[in-house]
Amino acid sequence: MKEIPIVEKIPELDVALQAVTESGNAILEIYGEKYETSIKQDSSPITEADLKSNEIIKKILSKTDHHILSEEDKDDQSRLSKDLLWIVDPLDGTSDFIDKTGEFTVMIALVKNKKPILGVIGWPTEKTIFAAQKGCGAFRYFDGVWKKISVTTTSDLTKSRAIGSRHHLSDKEKMFIQKLGFKNFTSIGSSLKVGKISSGEAEAYITTTNKMKEWDSAASYCIISEAGGKMTNILGDDITYNNKDVYHQNGILVTNGLIHNKILEEFKKLD
Repeated sequence: MKEIPIVEKIPELDVALQAVTESGNAILEIYGEKYETSIKQDSSPITEADLKSNEIIKKILSKTDHHILSEEDKDDQSRLSKDLLWIVDPLDGTSDFIDKTGEFTVMIALVKNKKPILGVIGWPTEKTIFAAQKGCGAFRYFDGVWKKISVTTTSDLTKSRAIGSRHHLSDKEKMFIQKLGFKNFTSIGSSLKVGKISSGEAEAYITTTNKMKEWDSAASYCIISEAGGKMTNILGDDITYNNKDVYHQNGILVTNGLIHNKILEEFKKLD
């Protein structure tokens, strides 16, 4: 892989890129074979690919000595006293992996004082990586080339494109999205929703669920912020990381930034 065109790169960026690449390759190997699937305590599925990816990522990230919070490991909360923390989702979109849609990702973020300063998302089936470092812009690697990415300048809701979850879209969300009058709506799996907005291929992603956790958004937060967009909860509050409660209790709103307040205002009008 060519070097990402960030001049003042922190060493952790290369470590995260290596981890995303190697875990992505391992996931693809399992993707083409027969594999075991089981159900976790929270009723979500887990496969051999989730576990293998987690093992590879932890091994690579452990070079840095930073604590790791991963979806697939028990959280003993010793991380709460740390200023620096890796937050990892070894396979985001396990349902999409099982359904063979190809829309699953690997997510790695480095959080400093509750804010992501590094975000890397790998899309193994498309050999694509989204990456950002705080203050240095956002980039997408595809077809052997790194390109800087940014959000659109669309400020009209009726000309904006919304994207949402394929597996978890609630009736309330459907109704709200319809009410906002978007130009079109597309379903897509995993963190690719934020990747699309960061690349200028859509303008908004709305979810009101309280089931998303820190590892579902940490890498995305850095990427969308550096691409010029915005991520808050659905009430408009900023999102922080390395909290005792890892759940985002008030949903997530990700936009190109220009339509953000309009959506928040409309949400306030709902019962």
